[in-house]
Amino acid sequence: MRRLRSPGSSWGSSGTELLPPGHRVGKWLVGEPIGAGGWATVYAGKAAGPGQGPEVALKVMPTAGLAPRQASTVAQAARREVELGTRAGHPRLVRLLDYVVLDEPERPSLDGAIVLVMERAAGSLRDRIDAGVTEAEGGRLIAGICEGLAHLHRSGWVHADLKPENVLVGADGEVRLSDFGLATELTGTHGHAAPMGTLDYLPPERWRAPLGELGVQVRPSADVWALGLVIHEVFASGAPLFPGATPMARGAAVQEYAAGRAPLRMDGGVPEFWRALAADCLAPTHEARAAHTAESLLRRIAAERGGGPASERPQRRHRAGLLAVAACGAAAAALWLPAGGTIAAGPPGGAPEVPVPVRVFNAERACQDRSDRDPRCSLGLAVDPGRPYTAGNVVPARVWHSDVLEADCALAHGQPVIDESDFQSTLWYRVRLPGGAARASAWLPAVRTKDHPALPDCPDRSRSEKRRP
Repeated sequence: MRRLRSPGSSWGSSGTELLPPGHRVGKWLVGEPIGAGGWATVYAGKAAGPGQGPEVALKVMPTAGLAPRQASTVAQAARREVELGTRAGHPRLVRLLDYVVLDEPERPSLDGAIVLVMERAAGSLRDRIDAGVTEAEGGRLIAGICEGLAHLHRSGWVHADLKPENVLVGADGEVRLSDFGLATELTGTHGHAAPMGTLDYLPPERWRAPLGELGVQVRPSADVWALGLVIHEVFASGAPLFPGATPMARGAAVQEYAAGRAPLRMDGGVPEFWRALAADCLAPTHEARAAHTAESLLRRIAAERGGGPASERPQRRHRAGLLAVAACGAAAAALWLPAGGTIAAGPPGGAPEVPVPVRVFNAERACQDRSDRDPRCSLGLAVDPGRPYTAGNVVPARVWHSDVLEADCALAHGQPVIDESDFQSTLWYRVRLPGGAARASAWLPAVRTKDHPALPDCPDRSRSEKRRP
């Protein structure tokens, strides 16, 4: 998305009439346009009436005049942004404040447009790269990106368009992932999306992925590939890793590397630790890359930096700072959270007052339509999430696809589990055993459910539970 320095014309870059300053959208007042792209125009904005509060960004996504398929694409992109903004809140994701559908019959090009209202930010990672970053600052930024990706993947989503323009940076160096218009929800181990995205950040497998009825297959390892490219850009002053004068030429270079016909040539300015981390992110196949999850990468970064992720360290609360806007990326809007603010994932510590239901998911399609509870389709619940998920570490009670269990807390860093479709996660849920079994609770790996409940962290158990069934 290009920035608009002044309103100039009364038309946006996509041929859509611009809203005039002072125009009211729901409970918000429109300011000057600050960015435009193929799908949206972004305006400065503020709440109408007294006690206006901080300024916001208004992302206007018109649908009038589009072909039905194009209008559907815009509507689906807006729906994904709303879903993530309302369901997957996290300090490393930008926050959605409101959304409005315009009723503007006197402006036919804007009538029915979708408006997303978000908090504003200081700038993008691209801005920071262009200005130059130190190794320490770069490490802090990348750690923040990893935290956001880890949360997205645990919540069952793939960003699918990670790039410096879609990472927002505050004056304090904290980051937020933005622009979820292409985000893809996982169905077990992968999701499906339209064959779209920024060519320079597509993994090798996407260049030759078959297009089915549901689109192309998207998995978390695609975000990990893009992260490797972002790491290189952060420490190489923005220099692209793969050579070529155009995105298509650089895509051809990616394919040469993936086929083993060209080496991975990183810029000499990339420090050794980050060079190794980026190389793992840039493993040429999904299978090789799947072992390097955002969570495992985050642990390596935390160990290198000598502490836990920023969001796990105590933070002082400050008043919400008013931040300037950076509106970049394919229809990206700049938004932010109050400095030092947090979004609670659930009640602090312990178990919630009422357990949260989670539905069991079996990735084996042959088992999903069966109702006979065939033992061959049963799934085990672990005794100890810190030990290998094998036959010797499961409780006697079994569960089946679509069974509903009650979960009371989550453990983020248990034993890694890979399901039948190569999706890996270290997240576990503590669940109550069904059927009145003698043992009060057991552990369900997150790869065995499509639900992603907001739960408190489980109490520290030193990864070991001494009792046996």
